[in-house]
Amino acid sequence: MQPEVFFRRRRLYSILFALILIGLTYSSILITQYDVVQGLTSVPRAFSWAVVNFIPDERAWERLPRIMEKLQETVLMAVASSSIASVFGLGLALLGANTTRPHPWASLPARGLASVFRNIDVSVWALIFLFSFGQSGFTGFFALFFVTFGFITRVMVETIDEVSTESVEALRATGAGYTAIISQSVIPSCLPQLISWVLYMIETNIRSATLVGILTGTGIGFLFDLYFKNFNYGSASLVVLVTVAAVLLIEAISNLIRRMIL
Repeated sequence: MQPEVFFRRRRLYSILFALILIGLTYSSILITQYDVVQGLTSVPRAFSWAVVNFIPDERAWERLPRIMEKLQETVLMAVASSSIASVFGLGLALLGANTTRPHPWASLPARGLASVFRNIDVSVWALIFLFSFGQSGFTGFFALFFVTFGFITRVMVETIDEVSTESVEALRATGAGYTAIISQSVIPSCLPQLISWVLYMIETNIRSATLVGILTGTGIGFLFDLYFKNFNYGSASLVVLVTVAAVLLIEAISNLIRRMIL
């Protein structure tokens, strides 16, 4: 294909995509009866209102001990769900990876199970477990657990398959058993990546646990929902600020650990 024809066709596709996007946007505005002018003019007023109300007052600071207690509950839930799910996810990943699967038929079910758990959003899992456990810590824990389990399994399958098979083949040549190959070759090679992914899931689950807490009535999310619905915006803003500070602190610690192990 000549370069002129290629670039002309590429330009045509870009124009066609832009026209389709504009058409869909305009159709959505007509269907929803959205007032674009009013929406744009309300942005400065909304920003001004947020700046005025997003200031913790004296009553909010008096609630700081309770907020920190709920934050601790949220962080511990995220750490526990991520750690336990990673252990189970590693076990399933060993069955699904091409390098370590005990039988070719074990790979497809393991990968399929991981995809199902990973593709269902954490909020959907929270709603599902609300029917079983109600508004309790178990609901949030299992919602985070299943999402983490699916994600960790998937990334660990890919990590194990990317690991060099030379050490695995060398152990097999010496007559080493399946357990010895896993413990002496696969896990030591994947351990730094596994720790890195666990730290990543802890960071992600802390943010997700805040949203899950609004649904399940637990943790820091419950306090934010309570204060916001009672128009106690100073306390709600303090919850947001404390949560942001916790996420940034844990992210800094995670980055430090990653630099040490990778």
